[in-house]
Amino acid sequence: MEKTYEPHAIEQRWYETWERQGHFAPQGTGTPYCIMIPPPNVTGTLHMGHAFQDTIMDALIRYHRMQGFNTLWQPGTDHAGIATQMVVERQLNAEGRTRHDLGRDAFIERVWEWKAQSGGTIQNQLRRMGASCDWGRERFTMDEGLSAAVREFFVRLYDDGLIYRGARLVNWDPVLLTAVSDLEVVSEEENGSLWHIRYPLADGSGAVVVATTRPETLLGDTAVAVHPEDERYRHLIGKQIALPLCDRSIPIVADEYCDPAFGSGCVKITPAHDFNDYEVGKRHGLPLLNVFTKDARLNDNAPAAYRGLDRFEARKRVVADLEAAGLLVEVKAHKLMVPRGDRTGAVIEPFLTEQWYVDLTREVQPDGRPGGLARIIRPSIAAVEGGRIRFVPGNWDKTYFEWMNNIQDWCISRQIWWGHRIPAWYDDAGRVYVGRDEAEVRARHDLGAGVALRQDEDVLDTWFSSALWPFSTLGWPEEGYALNTFYPTTVLVTGFDIIFFWVARMIMAGLYCMDGEVPFRDVYIHGLVRDADGQKMSKSKGNVLDPLDIVDGIDLESLVAKRTTGLMQPQMAPRIEKATRRQFPEGIRAHGTDALRFTFAALATTGRDVVFDLGRVEGYRNFCNKLWNASRYVLMNTEGHDCRPAGAEYSPADRWIRSRLARTIGEVHEAVENYRFDIVAKCLYEFVWNEYCDWYLELSKPVLTGQASDAAKRGTRHTLIAALETVLRLLHPLMPFITEEIWQRAAPLAGRAGPTVSRAPYPHVEPAWLDPEAEAEIAWVQTFLLGVRRIRAELNVAPGKPLAVLARGGSADDRARLAANAVFLCALGRLSGIEPIGADAPQAATALVGELEILIPLAGLVDKDAELARLAKEIERLGKDLERGEAKLANPNFADKAPAEIVAKEREKLDAQKAALAKLREQQERMRGL
Repeated sequence: MEKTYEPHAIEQRWYETWERQGHFAPQGTGTPYCIMIPPPNVTGTLHMGHAFQDTIMDALIRYHRMQGFNTLWQPGTDHAGIATQMVVERQLNAEGRTRHDLGRDAFIERVWEWKAQSGGTIQNQLRRMGASCDWGRERFTMDEGLSAAVREFFVRLYDDGLIYRGARLVNWDPVLLTAVSDLEVVSEEENGSLWHIRYPLADGSGAVVVATTRPETLLGDTAVAVHPEDERYRHLIGKQIALPLCDRSIPIVADEYCDPAFGSGCVKITPAHDFNDYEVGKRHGLPLLNVFTKDARLNDNAPAAYRGLDRFEARKRVVADLEAAGLLVEVKAHKLMVPRGDRTGAVIEPFLTEQWYVDLTREVQPDGRPGGLARIIRPSIAAVEGGRIRFVPGNWDKTYFEWMNNIQDWCISRQIWWGHRIPAWYDDAGRVYVGRDEAEVRARHDLGAGVALRQDEDVLDTWFSSALWPFSTLGWPEEGYALNTFYPTTVLVTGFDIIFFWVARMIMAGLYCMDGEVPFRDVYIHGLVRDADGQKMSKSKGNVLDPLDIVDGIDLESLVAKRTTGLMQPQMAPRIEKATRRQFPEGIRAHGTDALRFTFAALATTGRDVVFDLGRVEGYRNFCNKLWNASRYVLMNTEGHDCRPAGAEYSPADRWIRSRLARTIGEVHEAVENYRFDIVAKCLYEFVWNEYCDWYLELSKPVLTGQASDAAKRGTRHTLIAALETVLRLLHPLMPFITEEIWQRAAPLAGRAGPTVSRAPYPHVEPAWLDPEAEAEIAWVQTFLLGVRRIRAELNVAPGKPLAVLARGGSADDRARLAANAVFLCALGRLSGIEPIGADAPQAATALVGELEILIPLAGLVDKDAELARLAKEIERLGKDLERGEAKLANPNFADKAPAEIVAKEREKLDAQKAALAKLREQQERMRGL
């Protein structure tokens, strides 16, 4: 092996080997185990959330592959309708053209060309992260097979009466000119105003005051609502309002939606421009008056003075006119949640428009057939309630039930060109026909060639096709080996933020299309990746980390440029640059894939957000180094030697490490089965670093370099290589590259053959390895040595200085262990000897192991007075540092004005100083007592 661990020298080579040799494809006749990758957008690049999620999935796949399961990790990408169309439209805009200049067919061809050039970015990044997907089965939501599945799903729903076209409110992006899903709307608190407006009664007998954050929508009001029990307004219910600035009257209605304690208790109702008002309007049969165009200008339903104005210009004109008419009571500053399109940043408008919907709310259709509530929603709820689908952690099922029990019909149409075009055709009379293609429509409805048909212009919501992902990727609606073998899939790994949009819809679609069979057995919900301060990572905050920059390293200037380029708010660039230079003054060093993957596993606590600290990756990079160096030591002491177990004798240390390894294997299996990769990482880290490297390797040295018999040396060599080879298999699902590189050298020495560790059997507990007696004996040895090390540290004795140790008292077991392990104790403790003594003893520092007292004589070892003087000087210095730190934090100019991360680091520094001072004072007291 090379002297230094260099991840880049091995990672690409091994991944190419695995993929070339087909190790990621399903193999064998074992129990099927299948994970569907949540399809990333074809426009996307790998971000920290992807890297975290994919690490968990890959660890599960590699673990079960090594267990002998017939594993499939299905890869693929989503066509990402809006996002992809925007990318190509920007390219056209840069050329001085729009998609309308090309026409629909040419534009779609242009998108496919872009996809062919750029669509493989994230797949190659996943390869860099070690993702062992079966790339030979890669799918795309717009490929022919999946497109056929989408059409099949639509037609079946329509034929069952579960799809309809109707006018309802949707989230409307006035820049994209399309409906968008809730997931594509980002609501954040912004500063606004609350306008209090006087609405006169039509009979001239008075007025009511309403408060609104959107005065321009007054032009579309069709009622004013009050609470039915509000004594202030009960006498007004049923009366008419003379709507300001409009030549019409609207009624006052009673509805429990109104909160008497908010504002004046009167609420303007604009059913065509507010989701809550829409529901009120339905309850009272109010007209739906839309006063906006698709690009958010005032239309012909508004009074003439406002027609054609942009909605925000209209707001200014309405407010001015109200003030001139004496109807503006007051204006108050008000913070409100403003919904914006995540792609355009435009304020989203609740907009009344014709769209296609999936019925999810009717119990029974007018013709007596089951509605969507009975046919889709109730079975989807029952699948989770009955345990056929399990959420992990279990509390996430409450989130699922909350949404399912309050479900609304699903808007599935989008007014863009890139996507699955809705399989519906219209004749000249406006009649609609649905079929898998135009030929089928003509055949089903006996429409001759003379009947002109035009296909619906809209495309389907991206979530409509991704709802089919668990089975469309396996060939549905056609039957075949893949579908029959791997459906239902085993586990879905995803974030909580798409339980509604994707998880629930896959459950609905799976049960509907697959004869009542669920799409997956487990849903493992992981948290979001946040920065070291607990903030959500976003480009606008400038705290995004690219996982491949952590893997490969990046210099400071490149990192600054990456974080400040393409900001939606360019004015944030200086602040982001300053923060980046402070946080990463030397850029980010290369850590390698394995260190990053192990970090993600260590942070994967159930259901909690992942607070990512680059310092953790640095620590696990050191862990890789530790494993590498330990492996070099083992190989140097086993290569060219007989390591077979035949005729070997095993020391207590050999038996101890095997027993500890067996227990670790058991803990790892239990943790993986419960999706606790944080526990897996903790167990493996502690075993490898603490027990195997820090203890066992040191305990092996006296045997291999001393006067032990050949049989004893063989036993230690066999244990060294067998334990290492087992550890490599244990670690492989989390750290695939370094384990493969070392395993190739270790496996033959351990008597194990095979082309790759990824296909080697995952370790299982060997009951014969469990040895409580050896564990107790080595625990005694460790206690002895830790006692000696503590005394060295407290007396400030150099680690290499030989110590003479006296042993007093102790049980028969203590004395037997002392005699049996004297060689280990002297070697690891740097002891010149261990001498049993009686009751009398010189002045000495002491420690206790079992009932045995360890004494280290002070004569000639330490100058008590000099040591006390040193400790006093150190205590005085640290005390002054502590005073300065406390004064700094007590100063409001620092504590209240410095960046939060700087203040937090100062507090951490102060805590560390307090702990160090307390430890020095403890040492001082012990020294005084000697």
